[in-house]
Amino acid sequence: MEEGGRRGIPSLLNSSSSDEHIATDITQLVGWTPLIELNRIVRKDGVNARIVGKLESYQPLCSVKDRSALRMIEDAEEKGLISPGVTTLVEPTSGNLGIGVAYNALLKGYRFVAVMPAEYSLDKQMLLTYLGAEVILTGKDVKHKSLGQLDKVEQIKNDMPNVHHLDQFKNAANPEAHFVWTGPEIWKDTAGKVDIFVAGSGTGGTISGVGKYLKMKNPAVKVICVEPAESPVISGGKPSRHKIQGMGPGFVPKNLDISIVDEIITVTAQDAMANAKRLAREEGLLVGISSGANLAACLKVASRKEYEGKMIVTIFPSGGERYMNSDLFAQAREECSAMTF
Repeated sequence: MEEGGRRGIPSLLNSSSSDEHIATDITQLVGWTPLIELNRIVRKDGVNARIVGKLESYQPLCSVKDRSALRMIEDAEEKGLISPGVTTLVEPTSGNLGIGVAYNALLKGYRFVAVMPAEYSLDKQMLLTYLGAEVILTGKDVKHKSLGQLDKVEQIKNDMPNVHHLDQFKNAANPEAHFVWTGPEIWKDTAGKVDIFVAGSGTGGTISGVGKYLKMKNPAVKVICVEPAESPVISGGKPSRHKIQGMGPGFVPKNLDISIVDEIITVTAQDAMANAKRLAREEGLLVGISSGANLAACLKVASRKEYEGKMIVTIFPSGGERYMNSDLFAQAREECSAMTF
């Protein structure tokens, strides 16, 4: 068992300097990721709190979903629910969880079918296909993306033999990955100084697992949930389509533990993309749209007088390269398309 907060790369470095520090399997690299303080943005905005981001793009397949994908598959194997060469794994995904499942399926010998909305990033569709997954798209005419995906999953289960739906929205192994791995990493690397944890909710796995762990260590830690302003379901509003990929599925997932959430902040897709661009231009951090949403929420919190001097920790769930065909890169695409020589 790895030292608390040190699964992944650090666990390979615990032995003496004379030993080899070589991973024998890519799953051994899933785990610890670095924290970075956003000094430039904080200074420019004149806030008096500390904002720290956890860079999940350092995972082997570049997103926080590598954690839950690995843990859900391991859990299903431990329970005897799936068998390599026999079971077909199926999962609705905004792309990142599917990519995490795809490489595990390759390593372990499972067929994998990913179901995702047609309008989501072409980059993710290409990566899934490149990793050997079968990609099934749901149409843009479906009112709520995630509900359309779940309907398609049910159809696949009825049409194909030996299908196992990992079910990231309900599977307890999803938040467990963050309670056992991500939460302890944050606690250890902040030396227990984290005061506020801010995270968006897609499946609810990250915020519930990390939030539960941090409150166990210090009940005074505040947990703030971020959701799209265009689809504020957790806040009691109506679901609607939006452009913050990986966040706001249009319903309140079973894995979202509302009891540990102290506050909900809504962020527009426009603000999310603007702040993702700020992270790139001002901090040199190439991250995705949901990372921008998390930063937008952090800045709202940091501007409050009662949080002066406090440490706010958030998650940057994925790298920006995965969104080059999305609206996040629309301006850059237009400028590059107009270039001549």
